[in-house]
Amino acid sequence: MTLLYYDPIRRMQRLMEALFPEEFRATDVRQTGVVIPLNVYAEENAYVIQAWIPGLSAEDVRIEVVGDTVTLEGEFKAPDKDKQMLLQEIPVGHFKRVITLPTELEADEAEAELVNGVLTLRIPKAKALRPKEIKVKVRK
Repeated sequence: MTLLYYDPIRRMQRLMEALFPEEFRATDVRQTGVVIPLNVYAEENAYVIQAWIPGLSAEDVRIEVVGDTVTLEGEFKAPDKDKQMLLQEIPVGHFKRVITLPTELEADEAEAELVNGVLTLRIPKAKALRPKEIKVKVRK
């Protein structure tokens, strides 16, 4: 009789590897405070991070890029204290999201745009990691 060892954790890892491309498996996201929803996706030469931060201006958000890590930080202000709140579903407080991407980034070339409460951050991959086309010389 043959005994088989079943490892549910390893099975789950294999399923995740089959479902998601390698770039997304390596992405690590940590958060503290108020939760802001994110989309993170890879382009050929860059990563794009989209964050929902309605009600905040560009001055209310701090973005930091170091190595392969991006930090988004800010604060949702509380409404006037002299108003009698009957229902409060809009988040209040500090948020911090730390996203570790699979490759090094070019922080100097990063671009951020805030439109209608959606922050879009585009950070190029390190130049050494970008695909390079090599021209073939023909000698006669």
